[in-house]
Amino acid sequence: MSTRDLVLCALFAAIIVALGILPPITLGFIPVPITAQSLGVMMAGVVLGARRGTVAVLIVLVLVAIGLPVLSGGRGGLAAFAAPTSGFLMGWVLAAFTTGYLSERLVNADQNATMQAIGFFLAAMIGGIVVLYACGISYLALVGGLGFSKAFFGSMAFIPGDVIKAFVAALVGRAVMAGYPLLPARR
Repeated sequence: MSTRDLVLCALFAAIIVALGILPPITLGFIPVPITAQSLGVMMAGVVLGARRGTVAVLIVLVLVAIGLPVLSGGRGGLAAFAAPTSGFLMGWVLAAFTTGYLSERLVNADQNATMQAIGFFLAAMIGGIVVLYACGISYLALVGGLGFSKAFFGSMAFIPGDVIKAFVAALVGRAVMAGYPLLPARR
């Protein structure tokens, strides 16, 4: 990995951390709060690609593990990996990778702006929602003791907000492709 790649990974890790400043919104019927940090995970995958987006998320998880309060609500430390919401936290890694992988395959510079935005949106939807929810709901059901149906239906409350996040991530990905052509290839 080049120095530029490491700087970009650190930048997106900082973006994910900065999105954690927004306070979490708890719903009460499920122990998972609504946070803005999943938007950062989607953007990391869309803009940086699979490898660098995953590294950006891993940087954030290392910061959490060493005890820095970088998660939404000022959480941090190893206890964050033992909470019922840990499946979503660990799912960030797969979500960033999948989003990045799909954006690398679905979007290229030869496409028009609409097709690029659609490709980024689909990548963010599949990686940032489907994959993330698969990890989070499974962990919440098995370890959190909620059962699959309660974990699944409780998590459906997050879908509208996450679709908006995927749309924003797609717009960011498209803007970066159009406005920063010096950004190295995402692969």
